[in-house]
Amino acid sequence: MNVGMIVYLLGKILEIIGTMMACPFIVSLIYHERSGIYFLACGAATLAVGSLVCRFSRPKNKSFYAREGFVVTAFSWLLLSVAGCLPIYFSREIPSFTDALFECISGFTTTGASVVPEVERLSHCMNFWRCFIQLIGGMGVLVFMLALLPSTGGQDLYLMKAESPGPSVSKLAPRVRQTAYSLYIIYFILTGLEIIALVIAGAPLYDSICTAFTTTSTGGFGVRNTSLAAYGVPVQYVVSVFLFLAGFNYNFFFCLWLKKWKEAFGSEEIRWYTVIFFGAVGVITTTLIFQSGEGLEEGFRHAFLQVGSIMTTAGYSSVDFDVWPALAREILILLMLVGGCAGSTCGGIKVSRVLIYLKTVGKEISQLCHPRSVKVLKVEGKPLPHAVLRSANIFLITYAAVFVISMLLVALDGYDHTTNFTAVASALGNIGPGFSLVGPTQNFAHFSVLSKYVLMFDMLAGRLELFPLLVLLSPATWSRR
Repeated sequence: MNVGMIVYLLGKILEIIGTMMACPFIVSLIYHERSGIYFLACGAATLAVGSLVCRFSRPKNKSFYAREGFVVTAFSWLLLSVAGCLPIYFSREIPSFTDALFECISGFTTTGASVVPEVERLSHCMNFWRCFIQLIGGMGVLVFMLALLPSTGGQDLYLMKAESPGPSVSKLAPRVRQTAYSLYIIYFILTGLEIIALVIAGAPLYDSICTAFTTTSTGGFGVRNTSLAAYGVPVQYVVSVFLFLAGFNYNFFFCLWLKKWKEAFGSEEIRWYTVIFFGAVGVITTTLIFQSGEGLEEGFRHAFLQVGSIMTTAGYSSVDFDVWPALAREILILLMLVGGCAGSTCGGIKVSRVLIYLKTVGKEISQLCHPRSVKVLKVEGKPLPHAVLRSANIFLITYAAVFVISMLLVALDGYDHTTNFTAVASALGNIGPGFSLVGPTQNFAHFSVLSKYVLMFDMLAGRLELFPLLVLLSPATWSRR
């Protein structure tokens, strides 16, 4: 293992996060807030440590392979979380280190689960930081680093594969750096367009910036206690539309950029994502109209927003969906597990994997009926390689195992099954709110320290697709072979 290269890249990560702490400091100057001094001090210290690490660990050997990619990814997210929580903790706006770390991990992983009872009591710079780290974590800080830094020796794709969500990652451009650069250009364009749309819809500029940060990243942190219920109908529709778009694979936007219309709209995953999304909106709207007595527009608006929020794992709310009819709540729980498209900023299992599982079941049933038939499993019109199918199956088994173990550990707190199940589903799927005691009007502050660390592990594992974090626990990772 190339330890020197790993340490060097971790130093670069510290430099990036230290530099980014200047942003909330600038916000504190605008609003004349004392908390900004903690961002300045922690940012300067983090930047200095990162610079020293890079200076004294510059490697001669730049060879970089899958094992190093997984290790760097896992350690970088742990490092980001600890460094990012320091100004939150030292400012005493969140006085517990565990709670500060929980809030920061929830931010970077774009989970949106909060331990803050009243976010409006936080300073502007602190709320900005909570939203800004979701913007950073949405696309991935390593992808950001690849867009800015020179090549790490030709093996940059190992970093992108380790950090990017979904069954597979491909290069959109001939070089990985160009791919990372293109992804962030699209990401920032979507964010900028939403800021403009929110301002036009009537939201204050500060709220528009923070909301756009947490929409395109599908994070869900807000600056209002009542989330999107605090804003008018136009704002809710704007966020709903951008949430729907945020669930798309970024290959779709890249193809639109290049005017490859057939490739953009011909994606099987995009079609199924759209069908599932609006199918759920239709069923929930109908349920709310006939069982809750809501009007057509109101029912559609709340259904559109909550389906977008839950399926893209953002975690916003415009209403207390915990009191919705049982059918609507069950659909939202299923959407929590499905998630958005691979290659998006969403959490969950991903639509592409769900497609693979459904097609595998269909193939098995067909072969039981016609034992001599030979049926090739295809996704996106192409034969599915055995390695991808194997990886998808192993992911599901591992996901289920981590889910069950986490739920059993969280159950030690003695809360009801709905709370335990949806808290773990929320953390592992990077969603935010769940149901019962972790519903849209509640938070995660009441959990024990043990449960909070279990949920923090789940948030990181879910954001990194399980294996980069689990690789750290494997003896094979540290062997010299």
